[in-house]
Amino acid sequence: MDKRILLPTDFSRNSLNAIIYALEFFQDQKCHFYILNAYLVNGYSIDDFRVPVPGNKAHQAAHTASQENLQKVLEKLKLHQNVRNHTFHTISTNNSLCYGIKNIITKKNIDLVIMGTKGATGAKTVIYGTNTVAIMEEITECPVMSVPEEFKFSPPKEIVFTTNYKANFKRRELLRLIEIAKIHHTPIRALHIREGLELSSLQQNNKELLEGVLESLEHSFHHLSPMNLHKGIGAFIESRGSDIVAFLNKKHHYFKSIFTNPLVKEIGYHAVIPVLVLNDYT
Repeated sequence: MDKRILLPTDFSRNSLNAIIYALEFFQDQKCHFYILNAYLVNGYSIDDFRVPVPGNKAHQAAHTASQENLQKVLEKLKLHQNVRNHTFHTISTNNSLCYGIKNIITKKNIDLVIMGTKGATGAKTVIYGTNTVAIMEEITECPVMSVPEEFKFSPPKEIVFTTNYKANFKRRELLRLIEIAKIHHTPIRALHIREGLELSSLQQNNKELLEGVLESLEHSFHHLSPMNLHKGIGAFIESRGSDIVAFLNKKHHYFKSIFTNPLVKEIGYHAVIPVLVLNDYT
């Protein structure tokens, strides 16, 4: 079945870079790419009763500019190598970015969202901009992958999957991770930063459960001594030259704290590779 991937864009350089990354990552896969530009007229979205109606000058000007810029992006993409397996669709909507993404995920049955990231200050060490943090926190309908500004695609050598083994693993929650790993035959490295000397019986059971889920893939298990979470992840990635880091965002568990400020900003300062956020769909 063809993959359906949503690519939000604000026509910036980093959003175009993320789109190119997506095309190259899935170059041998049959994909429908939905390129979305969400814009707001006078700060109103389509769910606001004060929203300018079609025909309003401000609305029409913004809509026309959005469509014209989407067409320019489309023309660039069609010149890109290896797009024979790809079908492109453009969507222009007067909406907030988050609402627009949620709407398209539902309407088009999207499998994955891929978007570029850039810090609000523009500093090269910052990966998460305000919009990306919001999307990763709010979008639970499908996984979200963020691609750092200037990061170029190469077949990933390994994916680091971070976990504390405190929550049960369900195969359906990890399905996208497994699919992504299989595309380029990429090993998965499960990383646990210890809180104590030994795993509890619950953690040990969940580790065995994860091993069963990953049995069809090359994988390995790793642990680090107790330390700051984001620094430990960053050190592990840097020491191995890892290509993608993945998290399972389970509500009321380990990752709830990660996506709560200010820790998310600290992770942003250290992450320099694509981040894949998987979700608990329950």
